[in-house]
Amino acid sequence: MAVLNVTPDSFYAGSRTPDAGAVERRVRACLDEGAAIIDVGGYSSRSGADEVSPAEEWRRVAAGLEVVRRLAPGLPVSVDTFRASVVRSAVGRFGKVIVNDISAGELDAEMLPTVAQLGVPYVAMHMKGDPRTMQSLTDYRRDIVTEVCDYFRRRVETMLAAGIRRGNIVLDPGFGFAKTLEQNYELLSGLHRLCELGFPVLAGVSRKSMIYKVLDVSPAESLAGTVALGWECLRQGATVLRVHDVREAVDTVRIFNKFRQ
Repeated sequence: MAVLNVTPDSFYAGSRTPDAGAVERRVRACLDEGAAIIDVGGYSSRSGADEVSPAEEWRRVAAGLEVVRRLAPGLPVSVDTFRASVVRSAVGRFGKVIVNDISAGELDAEMLPTVAQLGVPYVAMHMKGDPRTMQSLTDYRRDIVTEVCDYFRRRVETMLAAGIRRGNIVLDPGFGFAKTLEQNYELLSGLHRLCELGFPVLAGVSRKSMIYKVLDVSPAESLAGTVALGWECLRQGATVLRVHDVREAVDTVRIFNKFRQ
């Protein structure tokens, strides 16, 4: 899953595509490098991110979706949003999309019913609070793996009760969201437990602080660490890698698949 940030403020400057030319160059590069899904986002979810209005978020998402649909009409595309209104607009204008929701439906009460009504795949991520508050909410009663797994057991029941089909649910442990550095690595070490719940798991570790803080480098210098952690996610059972660097991730998956064979 290739990240397409139609934003001016995403945490990794190299991923920002704030104008039409940059969006088109990014989409073409993702396609050339072998992306299986392109994930379009118009609202940065980095820690402390500024508020973006629904209208502005939709303007950005629509700009990205238009390019993806024009250049690769058959490629699966996801929309990185926690707002049901953006999902409805995306499906209404561009057809079915995957919904990639950092809040698992907790920031918009209309999200789960909307996903159920539209019958689209749904990626639900674990987070506490919102992007502005999440890093102050890292206290958990139990170990982080148990907390995340139990959260998803409860949340899946809520999703199913809302009418979302079981086969449309994907789980994302939310690396970097309401988790300390140590908790991120504890969660990584127990990722197989989340995979054992029986749903596809999306892992998003690309260039995140759990890499660059350990290496004492910037996000721009975190590619090798991203590849290393991506392999470990695959080894424990992750189904999808959400990445900024498509070619390297495609190579990682190909080599991992050969190794597994």
